[in-house]
Amino acid sequence: MTDSHDHNFASSAKPKNFSLSLILGFVIFFSIINFQYSAPVIPIFGFHGIINIKNNASAFYSGEMHYPKEEVEVFLEKLIINNYWFLTTQDLYDFFLTKSKKISAEQYKQKPIMISFDDGYKTVHTNLLPILHKLEKKYGKKVKVVLFINPGNLSRPGSLNSTNLSCKELREGLKKGFYDIQSHGLNHKDLTKLNRRELVKELVQARTDLRICTQDLDPDQQVASHFAYPYGAYNQEVEDFVSKYYLSSYLYNNGILNYGCFKNHYQIPRLMINRHNTAKELIDIAETFYPIDNKNFHQGKC
Repeated sequence: MTDSHDHNFASSAKPKNFSLSLILGFVIFFSIINFQYSAPVIPIFGFHGIINIKNNASAFYSGEMHYPKEEVEVFLEKLIINNYWFLTTQDLYDFFLTKSKKISAEQYKQKPIMISFDDGYKTVHTNLLPILHKLEKKYGKKVKVVLFINPGNLSRPGSLNSTNLSCKELREGLKKGFYDIQSHGLNHKDLTKLNRRELVKELVQARTDLRICTQDLDPDQQVASHFAYPYGAYNQEVEDFVSKYYLSSYLYNNGILNYGCFKNHYQIPRLMINRHNTAKELIDIAETFYPIDNKNFHQGKC
């Protein structure tokens, strides 16, 4: 499987990195002038593969979007220490978008955040999952991550040197409570370029295949209830069809979710993360959106 976003980013890594720097500069600026940023916001970070830059084999993953293993561990550990609430897609939908569930006293003390990984790279299993195990053992807290998966590209039994996750590996992370498995379309196609029949197949078959893979581990059928647009590409027709089969859908646009003003569950913004963004930059972005006492994280005005 090729890096599905490379064609958008390989020649424009600096502009995309600059955009993330603008976000960081914006929030730091308002902190410096003591502006009380009270809008109810949740940062949603969008990663892809996790590479070990000390391992020469990782050179195979040459795309800008693959993130260093060492940096992601620093980032996640800092979030645990600072008492973040690692949201699943259903958590975000229930507690913040629809408010169909009430935030508990314990959850109220935490800072909500979402960590997502697109495309189903095997390095999520080989490099990220061991980190999640390590952090749980060290802190007694489970980090949940959202995987937006293309089941048509999953590694098949017996395949050699595949760069993609297999159904078995997805099941392992789900069973252990680390993975929230959601849909990214069947084959990672640009949905805006498909006819209606092809579009429906990409949406419905992806949901069906992911639920077949995980059916005995997912009695409430939360797997493949939410969606992320491949390439971040969508139009009104695509959005309308996605809304027929999924509860919500995610963009990839360097935006921050202001759920207090948010009306459209099918345009949820995410931050675009690549290998040039350091763990410190990501931590600074996350921390700036929450007051130190954290008493009013879900209140405020638009």
